[in-house]
Amino acid sequence: MKKCFMSLGIFIFITQYSSFAAAALAKADIRSTGTELSLTGTIFFTDTSEGLHVMAELKGLPPGKHGFHIHENASCADAGKAAGGHYNPAGAPHGLLTKDGLQHAHAGDFGNVESDKNGNAKLELTLPGLSIEGGQYNVAGHAVILHEKEDDFGQPTGNAGGRIGCGLIEMSE
Repeated sequence: MKKCFMSLGIFIFITQYSSFAAAALAKADIRSTGTELSLTGTIFFTDTSEGLHVMAELKGLPPGKHGFHIHENASCADAGKAAGGHYNPAGAPHGLLTKDGLQHAHAGDFGNVESDKNGNAKLELTLPGLSIEGGQYNVAGHAVILHEKEDDFGQPTGNAGGRIGCGLIEMSE
């Protein structure tokens, strides 16, 4: 009986995850920007009626909080520096997009992702006003950057330090 419930639970998890992955319209495969970490992960982006839905699963992060931002350019070259600055088409100050909105935060200010003692992190959020393609605040063709430190929301970019992970937001097939 216990084995039956466990199998059912695994089936439900796989079905839900597969449904999300199948519905995802864009994704970013995250990799370390240097050789000191074996950071990997995937971030799925889906347009919803509430805004851009983001679901991330990361491994190999140092334990703690790490700034999580969309940057201007679709490049991870030069240890992530080629990604440019935070994605900010409206010229807003730095902030937390889910709290401050597009008038008071960069469109790429997703806040922080927190990893456990084993370096694993999951994050799920919905960002009103953003989309994958089309409109002023679209994310396809940009890079996701994970920073070495926590974003403290200070000006101008949150003092989150160096770039330890990067991935390009590309349309899914």
